[in-house]
Order: sequence, then C-alpha cells, then structure tokens
Amino acid sequence: MNETNKSPELSGVKNPSIDINELIAIARAAGDAIMKVYAEDFSVNYKDDHSPLTEADKRSNDIVISGILGLYPDANIISEESESLPYERRKDWRSLWLIDPLDGTKEFVKRNGEFTVNIALIEDGVPTVGVVYAPVPDLLYYGISGDGSYKVEKGLTTKIQAGIPYMQKDKVKVLTSRSHMSPDTQNFVKQIESSGKKIEFHSVGSSLKTCLVAEGAADVYPRFGPTMEWDTAAAHAIALNAGADILNAHTGLRLNYNKPDLTNPSFIAS
Repeated sequence: MNETNKSPELSGVKNPSIDINELIAIARAAGDAIMKVYAEDFSVNYKDDHSPLTEADKRSNDIVISGILGLYPDANIISEESESLPYERRKDWRSLWLIDPLDGTKEFVKRNGEFTVNIALIEDGVPTVGVVYAPVPDLLYYGISGDGSYKVEKGLTTKIQAGIPYMQKDKVKVLTSRSHMSPDTQNFVKQIESSGKKIEFHSVGSSLKTCLVAEGAADVYPRFGPTMEWDTAAAHAIALNAGADILNAHTGLRLNYNKPDLTNPSFIAS
C-alpha cells in the first residue's frame, strides 16, 4: 500500500469523508515545526500540574488545530494545549478530535527523540482513526476502522498486526515508560513471573509504547498512574485496528473517551 494513495471507504468510521492522507500531512507538518525548535536552544516552562511546556508544544498545537478545522470547520476538538471545555458543553458530542501536539515533552526536553504528534478521531466514545508521528526517526503509525493499521518507515508502508495474547507466551516483552515505573507496575510484572513466564523489559517514551504493542514488537504495556485521554487516544485507535486493545486495569473494560474529567484510569495495553 502506498501512503500517497487515497484511503478506501472507511466502513467502520461514521464520517466517511475522513481522508487519512490529509491527517498524515498535518501530523508531518507539526513534526517539522517541532524539529525546528528541537534544533535550537529552547526554554522550558511549567504548567500548573508541573508538566513541561515548550515553544514546540505551542507551534505543533496551532498547526494541528488549524489543519483539522481547515478540513472540518465544524469539528469538535480537545487538545492538551488548549483551554478545556466543561463537560456540560461537550457531553452530547457524538464525535470529536483528541490531540496531543507533543506527546512526551519530557522526552523532548531530554532530547532522546522519543516523542510524537498524536491525532485521534473519537466516535461515540471509541477511537476510530488515529495518527502517531515520531519526527526524529520519521516513524509514522496510523489506524482506520474498517481498514486496519499501518506503519510507515523509511518510505515503506506495511500493515501491522498485534501478536498473540501475552499470557499465552513463555517469554513476555513488557514495555515500561522511561519516566514512570510505579510499584503497581512492578507488582503486575511479578504476577506474570509467578505463572512461570520470563520477562523481557523494554523502555520507550510517549505513545510509541502502545504502537509497539499494536505491531507485535512488544506484548504488554501496563500503566498504573494518571494519564489523559489525549495521551492514549491516537495509539488506541491504532491498537484496536491491529487486533490489540487498551483495557481498564481494574475492570477489564475498554477505555472510553470524552469522560467528564478526561482522566484515564490505570490501564493495560496488550
């Protein structure tokens, strides 16, 4: 499949006018803007929750939002870097875009290259279209309901598929965050080990963890601790369309979106 081809009818997407190539172009343009800041000396500010904010976050946010509104003027959009809307104003939205213009700002500040641009379409609480672009390695993932998920690397587009469930394997590749390793995660790993399985750890930043699960390069990504909907939505769409999922770690139910406070519970991506 060539990335420049027009996508087929999106049978699982309620809005068939979605053009994945336009979304990919927006993500790449945002990535280019991020890389211009990345190449310079940049300052780091901190938000009220003590998370870092840079000029790259702002530039990427402006490009993604203006790009989506240019394609879909009536779009409902929630972005990490935009003013949040109260639930009363968005509770009846059947569709919305969830954006993280620079997922992994801590990785950006560390200059390790493991950060992404995330764009997701949510329909009736389910992520149906997702684009995740990592500008440093020029690595792109995207997923579309009804058409599957794909990886674009070194000019080659390949369809991706998740592996078999991790509890069916003798050796389990567990993804952990470079910035977050909690006691709950350690306990989760011990439970896997107690069943006689060997554990192989891999660390990577941002939404790339869920993308690695989606392509079968890793088996499970446990996350115990707070994340926001824009952190997971795009990669969740890619996972879903590759045969993986993200489930609430306590209830076993799929993560849903456009919740009142936009905060995710602890989850397991596998």
